[in-house]
Amino acid sequence: MSLNHIRPWRHIERRKSRQIHVGNVPIGGDAPIAVQTMTNTLTTDVAATIAQVQAAAEAGADLVRVSVPDEASSKALKEIVRESPVPIVADIHFHYKRGIEAAEAGAACLRINPGNIGDEKRVAEVIKAARDHNCSIRIGVNAGSLEKHLLDKYGEPCPEAMVESGLDHIRILQDHDFHEFKISVKASDVFMSAAAYQQLAEATDAPIHLGITEAGGFVSGTIKSAIGLGQLLWMGIGDTLRVSLSADPVEEVKVGFEILKSLGLRHRGVNIISCPSCARQGFDVIKTVEALEERLAHIHTPMSLSIIGCVVNGPGEALMTDVGFTGGGAGAGMVYLAGKASHKMSNEEMVDHIVEQVEQKAAEINAAEAAAAE
Repeated sequence: MSLNHIRPWRHIERRKSRQIHVGNVPIGGDAPIAVQTMTNTLTTDVAATIAQVQAAAEAGADLVRVSVPDEASSKALKEIVRESPVPIVADIHFHYKRGIEAAEAGAACLRINPGNIGDEKRVAEVIKAARDHNCSIRIGVNAGSLEKHLLDKYGEPCPEAMVESGLDHIRILQDHDFHEFKISVKASDVFMSAAAYQQLAEATDAPIHLGITEAGGFVSGTIKSAIGLGQLLWMGIGDTLRVSLSADPVEEVKVGFEILKSLGLRHRGVNIISCPSCARQGFDVIKTVEALEERLAHIHTPMSLSIIGCVVNGPGEALMTDVGFTGGGAGAGMVYLAGKASHKMSNEEMVDHIVEQVEQKAAEINAAEAAAAE
């Protein structure tokens, strides 16, 4: 339920970037901000890697990155690409030949780190392979692996050094008449990342991939990513992103979508608005939300659901959601549909009933969209 037309302070003016393609996924321009994750299985364990790719895709990932550290991984990549439901980005470090092999194996994009892939001649060979196999490139600058001459120049990793590294490698690609590239300037330091990305956005029209690298575990990494990526996205910067967590890749996808959903930049699945609960609650809010998150995970249709424990804020929140439930007294609460009070429902039957209402609303939305597309 979008109200941006009457709430201009919700509007985000996205930075104008040129558009490239990673496989069949457009990146930049007016394309939706793409969500990416990365497998953490051994690439040579083809079955495990494919399973992880498929799980990430089911969670909503538009792209999945796979590490290609050795020749055996390059060989495995071909089968992974063949079985993947989404374009595969090959992560290349140190050995330029892995980039060539990955392009030949069908990778849709090569992620290369300018600081450790080698001299310009080797980069040129990777560029040729990418062009020959219709493969895009991501220049992946990382504060932890900057070129020695930049560290000597600036004394330490800093936004200026990261941006200079990125622009140097953009020039290499452009000198070879290669323009299907995006770029990232990641650091584990939120301040450094944000400053580097802001400078980069001013210096190039290339699509930008956002990330706070090595952000940490699920809780701390989610918070750091929400702060760092959230402020950049709010400024209109970013065409694709990855939330880097020491956690299941599926969790990275979920967090990425939640960040985008909170800013109104992507909409997928049920956006649950719920209170933290207190002594006023008319039902167990926490357990209810946990149950609903699990049972509504299969819904991909963008929708909003409010679950509020009492009547202090419940009716007001329900006005803004597709489906809502507000706790009352005597073991029952009020169900809201399309922002209006509809009927009472017992707490015992509430979860099943809400799932039914959400599924019904999703079916209505899907039917209306299908009819409009005819």
